[in-house]
Amino acid sequence: MAYVRTHLLPPPKAKWSVADIPDLSGKVMIVTGGNAGIGRETVKALLKHNATVYMASRNEAKALAAIAQLQRETGRQAIFLRLDLADLKSVRAAAQEFMSKETVLHVLFNSGGVMFPPVEQLTADGYDLQFGTNVLGHFYLTQLLIPVLLSGASHSPEGRVRVINTSSMAHTCVSGIDFDTLKEHAKRKKLGTQKLHFQSKFATVVFSNELNRRYGDQGIISTSLHPGNLRTEAQRHVSSIEKVLSAPLLHSASMGALTQLWAGTSLDGLGLGGEYLVPWARVGEARKEAKEAALGKKLWAWMEEQVRDI
Repeated sequence: MAYVRTHLLPPPKAKWSVADIPDLSGKVMIVTGGNAGIGRETVKALLKHNATVYMASRNEAKALAAIAQLQRETGRQAIFLRLDLADLKSVRAAAQEFMSKETVLHVLFNSGGVMFPPVEQLTADGYDLQFGTNVLGHFYLTQLLIPVLLSGASHSPEGRVRVINTSSMAHTCVSGIDFDTLKEHAKRKKLGTQKLHFQSKFATVVFSNELNRRYGDQGIISTSLHPGNLRTEAQRHVSSIEKVLSAPLLHSASMGALTQLWAGTSLDGLGLGGEYLVPWARVGEARKEAKEAALGKKLWAWMEEQVRDI
């Protein structure tokens, strides 16, 4: 399997670092899952370069603790934004809260997510937890924030803003989306938590590409990426034996944040619309099925229907 072979290969040495991030004064950004893992490292780097950063997180206590720690480390304070991606009403409330405070958004890092939870778990709205969190929640958040993203593009010297979608090399393990498995169905449990995860990461690439098709010419640049094989809280549902076997292959969360920071802050990133990125800060190649415009259109329409009456 291509994913397994690539998974075992160490990435080449990075040619770009957080030290290359330009001054971000005046830039407004949101990072989902920002209190831990690559989200936290992303927030930290953005704060160090003077961005206004909203840390979008479900757990307020953990988020406020992370904000306090990051303030000690950077001298700057992130802003807590309550967001539970597994609850569409929470997503709507988060977008409304943000837009009550800001009129522009320059970068949306859709980096929060879950991996390999018990297959019985569903979102508050009855969707598969991994798809609902990793894909549908981010889709709805992005859709609601389109007005401030367009405003950000129109008020930016470069005329462009960015949406950075964290996928995974795991997306190459599937070749499509079984729509029957996105809500409770016998086929969903039969598919199993690992393949449901692969499918959610595949769908993230599909969503990212479709977003770029629809809004790229209006200044919203959408990019997807594989952050690397990492030691983060996302592994909490991984078995002990898998943790032991994978440990030598894993990298730090700070390295995992590097590629999305490159996409979200560098001048190069402004030209990465529709691309799929790989460690460390390089353009890669997504599975060809994830690039199909017909599938992107179908997934978008399906997700629009799911959030229509929220």
